Amino acid sequence: MKELRIGMLGLGTVARGVASMIRRNGQGIAHRTGIPLRLVRIATRNPGKTWGLNLEGVRVDADVDALTRADDVDVVVELMGGLDPAERLLLSALDHGKHVVTANKALIAERGMNLFETAQKNNRELSFEAAVAGAVPIVKAIRESLAANHIESIHGILNGTCNYILTEMRERGLSFDQTLADAQKKGYAEADPSFDVDGIDTAHKLAILSAIAWGTPPDFRSIHVEGIRRITDSDITWAAEMGYRIKLLAIAKRRDHGLELRVQPTLVTVSSMVSQVEGVFNAVFVKGDYAGTTMYHGRGAGEQPTASAVVADLVDLARNQGAGLASRVPPLSVMPQHLSPLPVHDIADLKCEYYVRLAVVDRPGVLAEITSILANHGISIDAIHQKGRAVSQEAVALVIVTHECLEKEMQASLAAMERLESVRGKPMVIRMESGLT
Repeated sequence: MKELRIGMLGLGTVARGVASMIRRNGQGIAHRTGIPLRLVRIATRNPGKTWGLNLEGVRVDADVDALTRADDVDVVVELMGGLDPAERLLLSALDHGKHVVTANKALIAERGMNLFETAQKNNRELSFEAAVAGAVPIVKAIRESLAANHIESIHGILNGTCNYILTEMRERGLSFDQTLADAQKKGYAEADPSFDVDGIDTAHKLAILSAIAWGTPPDFRSIHVEGIRRITDSDITWAAEMGYRIKLLAIAKRRDHGLELRVQPTLVTVSSMVSQVEGVFNAVFVKGDYAGTTMYHGRGAGEQPTASAVVADLVDLARNQGAGLASRVPPLSVMPQHLSPLPVHDIADLKCEYYVRLAVVDRPGVLAEITSILANHGISIDAIHQKGRAVSQEAVALVIVTHECLEKEMQASLAAMERLESVRGKPMVIRMESGLT
């Protein structure tokens, strides 16, 4: 092979970064691979809009299907996003002998097995480093650098939008809605931010990482997912006063006979490394039985960071093709015949510490009612916090920190508290992870 000929589906922000990087860094890439990368085709909804890119020698049109079948394309780079028609187009590309590189986390997390099986059948490579954490090479790290380890746990911040919002809420004392509007204005959040702030984006990424870590098919639907919409500036303040910060964490642990997979707002100690990850940055911590805990940190989204990850996959592919290799590393780390699903533990069986914030009527006996409920469910209290007195019939904030207890007992306690006449509104509960790196 004299060159690696690339066809690209989409010409959005990341795709423009890929085109620019191949042009700008092409000579250096060729020196590293022995095979130049050449962008030959782009299929986009608006072929007349090229955003000022130098696309000399590149065929640009709207025919996505033709691109997946084109004889002059060796690898299809999918940067359209979404499930459909992306899945159909990539299956077509693989069936027509093309390798595939994608940044589509939702597609890999929800329909990845269909693509992996088709790639194996056709002896083609399917690469997706850019689907998780942008420029942070976490897929390669787990799949290759830590391949000899038994992975014990993964935790981290995988969504820059949520991390930016939580950072700004703490530093500027703003509400969630105010900070979200600011993030949208700066381009850090989409017009519809649901995938980000409701935890779906993070869960897609966790499904991919856990599949690679433990050799299982991606299991997005089994992940317990909570977002950050209910986090208030008062929660941020209470956490800070207790020596904690609130982060949206992806957490995966290998437990007896299965996995623990969850995405949730979490109180982490200010002394932990994960608490120091600020703004739009991502960080992932992986614990292996021999390597111990390793940390991977960087920009998790945006044109250039994500383009860097896409082109890194193209570099690997060019090196493999130059050496006459195909599918050198299985996409999910283990050989396909050894992929095996593992049961995911129900969130009800989780055991951890909890932060509980209640709005309560300020009168004698209320605290006794609440502590009695906790005691009835076997939950012991580590600390209770309350500030000031209520004016007239206004409610006051009561914050309780518990020792470790079962999730199902905590949820039963919260339901009982919500039925009390002295409790106003829905209690807020946030899980705590005091032992994280």
